[in-house]
Order: sequence, then C-alpha cells, then structure tokens
Amino acid sequence: MRRDPEYFLVDSTVLPEIFSKVMKVKKILAKHPEKKVNDAVREVGLSRSAYYKYRDHVFPFYETSRGKVITLFFVVEDFSGILAGIINLIAKARANILTINQNIPINGLADVTISIETEGMCMFIEDLLNEISRLEGVRKCEILARE
Repeated sequence: MRRDPEYFLVDSTVLPEIFSKVMKVKKILAKHPEKKVNDAVREVGLSRSAYYKYRDHVFPFYETSRGKVITLFFVVEDFSGILAGIINLIAKARANILTINQNIPINGLADVTISIETEGMCMFIEDLLNEISRLEGVRKCEILARE
C-alpha cells in the first residue's frame, strides 16, 4: 500500500551524507548541462544507483519556490547602475520580473523590492541571491515573501 508523501524541513547536518551528495550532483548537473550523470556522481563520490534512487525525492529548500511569485528585498548603495546590475542578473536567471519598487535613498542607501515569477528560471533562487549579493553596492539581499 502506497502512502501519500509527507514533507519535512530538516537541517542537512542531521541527515545521512548521501542526501547532501545527491544535492551536489543535482547542482553540478544544473550548472553544467553538458556533464553526464556518470561524471557528476564520480566527482561527488556517489553511486549512480543511489543518485537515481533519491534524485526525485531530495530537493533544496529554495527549489520549492519554482513556479511561485517571490518578493526579493535589497538594501543598495545609491549610485548609477546598481539596479540595472540586479535586473541583469535576474534576467540572466530567466526569472520574470513582475514589479520593482525603489524607495528614495536616505543616507546613501535605498530599499528595493522586486517581485519575480520563478516558473522559467534556469537556476536555483539561492544561487541567484548569492550572485546578486556579490554585486558591488548590494548591502543586503533576502527573500521578503513568497506566494
């Protein structure tokens, strides 16, 4: 008798290492579509059978955001081109921008909120946020809300 799936949010440090390795393989394959599963599992030190057994059952927390509307919040320095840099990275990730709101800068810093639709994204939202946070002038970068 098959049970309905039940989902948990669990800290990866308490799980067996195999689950982290499956996630590493999935990230490698997502970032390098030209790589074969054999290459990725060998790189991580995981068997192909273990990868195939768990790949459809292990997901990063952020992947549950696919196909959702997410509102991102940024604190940015007030200089020309900072918002364009953020928008370019969002476009590179193939997220659909729904709204942009930038407040008037106070003391050289501005709050920006951008709502995106994640259906067509070609990267994990976590990776997008990491790339944006590395932009010069981005002081804070986080998920404010998700639908």
